[in-house]
Amino acid sequence: MEYRPFGRTGVKVSPLCLGAMMFGQWGNPDHDDSIKIIHRALDAGINFVDTADVYSAGESEEIVGKALKDRRDDVFLATKVHGTMGQDPNMSGNSRRWIVRECENSLRRLGTDYIDLYQIHRPQAECDIDETLGALSDLVHQGKVRYLGSSTFPPSEIVEAQWVAEKRGRERFVCEQPPYSMLVRGIEADVLPTCERYGMAVIPWSPLAGGWLSGKWRIGSEDNTSRRARLVPARYDLSKPENQRKLEAADALANVADKAGVTLVNMAVAWVINHPAVTSAIIGPRTMEQLETQLGATDVVLSDETLDAIDEVVTPGTNFSWADAGYAPPALAVGPASMMSPGGSSGPHPRRRPH
Repeated sequence: MEYRPFGRTGVKVSPLCLGAMMFGQWGNPDHDDSIKIIHRALDAGINFVDTADVYSAGESEEIVGKALKDRRDDVFLATKVHGTMGQDPNMSGNSRRWIVRECENSLRRLGTDYIDLYQIHRPQAECDIDETLGALSDLVHQGKVRYLGSSTFPPSEIVEAQWVAEKRGRERFVCEQPPYSMLVRGIEADVLPTCERYGMAVIPWSPLAGGWLSGKWRIGSEDNTSRRARLVPARYDLSKPENQRKLEAADALANVADKAGVTLVNMAVAWVINHPAVTSAIIGPRTMEQLETQLGATDVVLSDETLDAIDEVVTPGTNFSWADAGYAPPALAVGPASMMSPGGSSGPHPRRRPH
């Protein structure tokens, strides 16, 4: 497997990162089966694993820790902090108080004495970024964390974090983890160019657009009435015009994949990892079968004709719905499902990587 530079850190990572969100009660509650999936990914050449404290309330980290017990030094291990982990109002967010405490909890659950990449899962408007970077920098200096990253940060906050790190002498974010797929292209407008300017690695989550690009969401398919539409209506309820347009686009992209002679899953993942600004795409399998269907994406080469056909279905630099962007600034949030779309366009042919 090809290994790529992780920003300007000197670290090399695989173009696929194994996301662990589906290991535990949120997805696959069978620990032994989840561990087998993790080991299969490592055996296939993946050396990058990403989880978060909030995934199944810490259970995902525990599973990852068990799986890496004898293979820890072979893996670039990432986790995240920010999400709510208890009833106490201070058991969440980006404060020094919580970050220091929760880092210790993650280290314990993961069964390790250091985290390669510690990420802030979402911005917190009422918390000074210097407060956050100060606490994270201390963890780096203590040897508990190697590198720092952000997840789903708007471009203005990515820039602010870089400026504050330089001005205050803090450790800086070396990567950003945004949502990105053929159906969710908003980050092409500003996030990706911003990360390129600062030499940051980019590790997109949800290259299958939350299942929209799994091949199951097709016009006329009974799978369109899935439980996801009931649980997350903002992203899946087909009574919403933006989601109906997303279904039509997913169906059209499936036809593009058929014409290209590849599966929609492989085309979707290959499309993400072949963007010049992308370092590694986070795949989140729940089963061994799902993992196997995505591993082949590293061998897929998409022609310019196929890339142009994808651009015709979904305009570069745009999202269908704010709910797909993963984060809404408080000034724009109207409810728990409200999200922000960066919008805009990055111009023609924004995603060419030399073959």
